[in-house]
Amino acid sequence: MTTTEPGSAAHVLELVATGTARSRADLVRELGLAASTVSARVQELVDAGLLAESGEGVSRGGRRPRLLRVPDGGTVALAADLGSRHIRTGAVGLTGAGFDIGECAFDLTAGPGPAVGLLAERLTALAGRQRAAGRTVGGVGIGFPGPVDPASGRVLAPSRMPGWHQYELRDRLAERLGLPVLVDNDANVLALGEHRAAHPELRHLVVVKAGRGVGSGVISDGRLYRGARGSAGDISHVRVEAAAERPCSCGNVGCLETVAGGAAIAAALRGQGIAADSTTDILRLVEDGEPHATTLVRQAGRHIGAVLCVVVNFFNPEAVILGGALSAAEPLVAAVRGVLYERCPPMATSELAIAAAGCGPDAGLLGAGHAALRELVADGGLPLVRP
Repeated sequence: MTTTEPGSAAHVLELVATGTARSRADLVRELGLAASTVSARVQELVDAGLLAESGEGVSRGGRRPRLLRVPDGGTVALAADLGSRHIRTGAVGLTGAGFDIGECAFDLTAGPGPAVGLLAERLTALAGRQRAAGRTVGGVGIGFPGPVDPASGRVLAPSRMPGWHQYELRDRLAERLGLPVLVDNDANVLALGEHRAAHPELRHLVVVKAGRGVGSGVISDGRLYRGARGSAGDISHVRVEAAAERPCSCGNVGCLETVAGGAAIAAALRGQGIAADSTTDILRLVEDGEPHATTLVRQAGRHIGAVLCVVVNFFNPEAVILGGALSAAEPLVAAVRGVLYERCPPMATSELAIAAAGCGPDAGLLGAGHAALRELVADGGLPLVRP
């Protein structure tokens, strides 16, 4: 998998698209590269139709700089954020804007065949609508709720999903769609989406996805950190004392997910005679003040916080962002915050931001699209803005 190297054309495009740099002079100061090198990168993107120069900025002593911008319309990536019970699709532009976002219910445990069929159908229709609107479709980004080998695009031993192990999701979708496809773990694309859209000024953050399961993505020095084999940030199967010997779908016992995931909370509620089958049901019960649901969600937050204490002490991020469906439950967010402030040393928490995600359910979708566009630019594979 290609990475976005500092000073590359993909990096230049990202700086302009996020508003970090508005001119060639800004890029020189931001990147610390020679003006000639920056101009060559910018011209490459202008020639490809991915950047445009228009208007003049404020002079700092010389002639006024020409302002850079990403052209309106232009190239988009199709994106899909897959959950265990839903498929969310949309298109994402170079500026990070989302278009034509929609969601449908689907059970991924039905296996890869039906899932890929539905996904290809929805993305093909989405591509047609984008082209009709004058946009060029450059590629596809997919967030999958389980371990993924980012180099091959294969799904690796996902919990609760028989039939998906070693499934070549990237290649199968690419064959169906006739487009380059990027596949990554859902927590990773969530982290990318939150960083790009809500916290571009931060360099180090941990983004947790708390839904039916629990996972996290890590942004280090402004870039997604995947680790040696793509499993960085996988906190789901860290053993916690409160889980004791509870069996986990991964085959081990005592994993965080068995006490903090939405599926575990729903099962515990049903064991108490309370109807709950989904995270939506859990959120409704918490909002209604149901005491058992509120207690279980608060306890889940404390369990997540206990694991994150190790992460915060080790990694020392600027922010811990809580995303996923359960992040809408204030008792969970408050519990995580309380445990981190209680157990981590002041040096790690004195300036640590702990908050719910700002992009709502679109964060993973935006991150998947952004990842695909960045990969395509890095590979030199994006077409011109206008077909």
